[in-house]
Amino acid sequence: MHRERVLAVCLLAVGIAYAQRVIGPQPPVMDPGGGGKAPSDAVVLFNGRDNTGWTRLDGTPSHCTVADGVMTCRTGALDTASTEKFRNAQIHVEFNVPNEPDQKGYARANGGIILQNLYEIQILDNYKSEVAPDSQCAALYRQSPPLVNACRPPGEWQSYDIVFHAPTCASDGSVQTPGSLTLLHNGVLVQDQVPVRGRRCVAEGPLVLQDHSRVVGRTIEIEEGPINGPAPETDMRYRNIWMRRLSQ
Repeated sequence: MHRERVLAVCLLAVGIAYAQRVIGPQPPVMDPGGGGKAPSDAVVLFNGRDNTGWTRLDGTPSHCTVADGVMTCRTGALDTASTEKFRNAQIHVEFNVPNEPDQKGYARANGGIILQNLYEIQILDNYKSEVAPDSQCAALYRQSPPLVNACRPPGEWQSYDIVFHAPTCASDGSVQTPGSLTLLHNGVLVQDQVPVRGRRCVAEGPLVLQDHSRVVGRTIEIEEGPINGPAPETDMRYRNIWMRRLSQ
């Protein structure tokens, strides 16, 4: 009996020591944020006060307007790019599309989030509205349709949570190895590590808020057929845009 008790005590001591041991470096401690607050290790791309950190693609000042913590990009503002550039990143964007019941198909609040100014995640009002699956809201445009349609009604705030791993580049600037995209739309998984392909490849690039603008002569399919026409006047609204750079 004594021997069994000694053995039990020894085993208990070994178990406690094993549970308390520390193996390897601990992960960094951070504040995860929430409720409109970015994680403590994030780069805040939109400060909610002004257009600091955003320009047109040619480097001239952004023509989007800012009020009450919201950036509004009206048709004609042209594509608006972050001055921060990234390779691999976790990105959070909240957006609000207007209600345009008189518009159809791709003319209903058409915008986009373009990663590195190369790979577009579509923004479109697809609440009770259908278009080609690989071109609807939350599609990796013309590459991968979303797993489900998680759109909220127009006028309600929506969110994209993006995990992007960039393609690796060949010496001639082409894509050597595809990247990958994981996307949650309003908290729902809609793209699950899908390959990201393209004709061009860059070491890093900006986050771009796309403008389908008649000012630069762009036309879009406004009805199936296709019937093409100028992009309608649209106010796309954004808030709480941040990024966490990823090492791999």
